[in-house]
Amino acid sequence: MRMTPSLALLATLVCAAPPPASAATSIIAACGGAACGAGACVSTCACGTAACGGPAADGALPGAARPPAAKAHASSATCSRAAGDAAIAAAVDHPRRSPESRARDPHRHPRETLAFFDVRPCQTVVEVNPGGGWYTEILAPVLRRHGDLRIATPGAHHGVPAQAEGQQKLMALLRADPATFGRVHRGDFQPPRRMDFGPANSADRILTFRNTHNWINNGVAWRVYGAALRALKPGGLLGVVQHRAAPDADPIVAARSGYVPEPWLIDTLQRIGFEFVASTEVNANPRDTKDHPAGVWTLPPSYRLGNQNRAAYAEIGESDRMTLLFRKPAHAHRHGRR
Repeated sequence: MRMTPSLALLATLVCAAPPPASAATSIIAACGGAACGAGACVSTCACGTAACGGPAADGALPGAARPPAAKAHASSATCSRAAGDAAIAAAVDHPRRSPESRARDPHRHPRETLAFFDVRPCQTVVEVNPGGGWYTEILAPVLRRHGDLRIATPGAHHGVPAQAEGQQKLMALLRADPATFGRVHRGDFQPPRRMDFGPANSADRILTFRNTHNWINNGVAWRVYGAALRALKPGGLLGVVQHRAAPDADPIVAARSGYVPEPWLIDTLQRIGFEFVASTEVNANPRDTKDHPAGVWTLPPSYRLGNQNRAAYAEIGESDRMTLLFRKPAHAHRHGRR
C-alpha cells in the first residue's frame, strides 16, 4: 500500500516521539524514526506504525492481482455473526484445501476457533506470522469481498530454515490463486525492529496461532503484543491459540519446549493493556503430557523424532492448546495504553 503524504507524516510524528518513561508503555510504544516516501522505507518503526517493508510498493503480493479500488458494499447482513459462521464453513469445506490441510481440522477446529474469535466477512483482520498459511487459506476467502486480510510475515528470508520453508510455502499458496488471495496484503514482521500490523486503530481482529513461545524465546513477546494493541481499533479483539504448559510452569523454561502457561499469558496481556474476554477448551487435548523429548515438536504434524514411537505420538495427536480472546479497551488512547 503506497502511503499518502498525510499517512507518511502521521508515521513520522508517531514514531519520532520519544518513548514514555514507564516500562509497559515503552514496550508498547518504543519506536525509532520512520518515514516512507515513493513506496520505499527510509527506516522502519519498531512498533509497526509505518506501512512499509512489503514486497511491492502498494503492499500487494508479487505476482498477485492488485486489489480493486473499493471493496464491495457490506450490508448489515454481511457483517452479521451468522454470515461469518457461514463464510468460515464454506472456506473450511472448499475443495481448494489440500488433503494435508484437511487432515489437521480435527486437531485445530478452525470453524469453532474462528467463530469464537467472531471473525466476520466485513472486518479488517491481521494474521501474525502465519507460517505456511494453514489459517490464511481459510481467512482469505472469508474476507476477500467485503473485508481485508493482512498477514504480518518475514517473507521467504526468515533466518530459521524451517520457518523460511513455511514462508516459501505461504507465498507459493498466495500466488497460485490470485482470484482468492489477490487482496491479501503483507506487512513486514521481524520483531523487534519491524512489526507492521497496519496503521494504529485500524484492525478489527488480530489473530496469532502457536507463535507466542517463539516470541518468548526471542525476548520480543511484550513488544509484539504491544504492537497488536496499538493496531487494534478500540473494542477490537485479539485471538490467541497457543500450546499450553502446566499452569505453574516457568514461562521461560516452558517456552523452550514450545509451551506457555495460560495464567501467565493472560496476566501478561492484561498488564500490557488488553482486557481478557473469554477462553474456550475447543483446542484442548488432555492426552498431551507436555513432557516429550523434543518438546511440542515431538507430536504431529512435526514428528521431530521421525519413526521413534511415532504411533504413540500419533495417538496423542496435536498439542493441548489454550484458545483465548482479549479486547482493546474502548477508552484506550489512540496510540495504545498510556
